[in-house]
Amino acid sequence: MEINEIAGELLAAYTSREPVEPLTGRYEDLTLDDAYEIQRLQVSRWLEDGAQVRGHKVGLTSAAMQRQMGVDSPDYGVLLDRMFWREHEPVPASAFIQPRVEPEMAFVLDGSLTGPGVTVADAIAAVGYVLPALELIDSRIKDWKIGLADTIADNASSGGVVLGSTPRALDEVDLRLSGCNLVRNGELAGTGAGGAVLGSPLSSLVWLANTLGAQGVGLEAGQVILPGSITASIPVAAGDVVTATFAGLGSVTTRFVS
Repeated sequence: MEINEIAGELLAAYTSREPVEPLTGRYEDLTLDDAYEIQRLQVSRWLEDGAQVRGHKVGLTSAAMQRQMGVDSPDYGVLLDRMFWREHEPVPASAFIQPRVEPEMAFVLDGSLTGPGVTVADAIAAVGYVLPALELIDSRIKDWKIGLADTIADNASSGGVVLGSTPRALDEVDLRLSGCNLVRNGELAGTGAGGAVLGSPLSSLVWLANTLGAQGVGLEAGQVILPGSITASIPVAAGDVVTATFAGLGSVTTRFVS
């Protein structure tokens, strides 16, 4: 198994828009450490090409998403500046291979967090505000046939981010109890509450800070952190309009065009 070749194969999929065969089906000895190294190699290439890290994401935090993807633990990936789309801005479906959408409560940090040893109190102190968000996930793995190592290597199936414009302080909303309705083209496509994300989205933020901190990576002020989806993801295509409405937090909408 050649880690650099696998990273190159995934990088090429972004340009060709042709997904690759599942990695775990081809490389039985692929470990999670290998997968994260493949992710890091791709991030390094993007940074060399001028991209900037603007945040991080945690994936597979809810029971719904773990069941949907057939995994049993979270993962993480990097959010780059080019992944952010403005609310209501037309998003070309052709920018993705097999896009799906997830509703999330996005944290915008006002302070840094460096683990290990980060507590919930530390996380609360570091959060500037919370925004309603839609994560546009995508997979460079054919037919979304992914195991945990597949999605990790594929930058946690990152694709894009749409942030809402209604910031709320943490003391203005109960993240655990805040319910969410996910609507596609006027029809309800999913429901959930913040407690689906590891019990609370804050728990996800703590997990991320401590997991990255153990590798010498800190979370920085100004970064956007996506803690994980509240519902199962939904597939989207050109012509679709998706809105997530959160109790106490507001709504966020995106639309896909051909």
